Amino acid sequence: MAQLSQVSVRAAARSVAMAPRKLSLVAALVRGRSVADALVILSHTPKRAAKPLLKLVNSARANSSFNHGLDESSLTISQLQVTAGSRLKRYRAGARGMSKPYQRRTSHVVVEVSGSLPAAKSKATVKPKTKEK
Repeated sequence: MAQLSQVSVRAAARSVAMAPRKLSLVAALVRGRSVADALVILSHTPKRAAKPLLKLVNSARANSSFNHGLDESSLTISQLQVTAGSRLKRYRAGARGMSKPYQRRTSHVVVEVSGSLPAAKSKATVKPKTKEK
């Protein structure tokens, strides 16, 4: 019996315009689950952070099936990390003519999906049809 090999495929979204703390709250819901379960959970999560994560998991699923030929039913999220991206420093008008600084935070998200290759089909010899007279 041939052993199925595990293959992992990555997809990344860089500079997502959302704070990493908000994204990581939603990422914790789907970390370690199957891709099918993660897509259902993210599509029903009412937080704004669910939309970029849903798009990224869909992208990783499509990359694994079309580019690497993995079986979609065996896909699981093996790694999902959210890290801080660059910060944009901005100012807001404050009382008595002062300016109040704040930072627009961005995030980098990496999803790694692992799955198995489909079983190889046996090549049976097919005889061409002959015309009966």
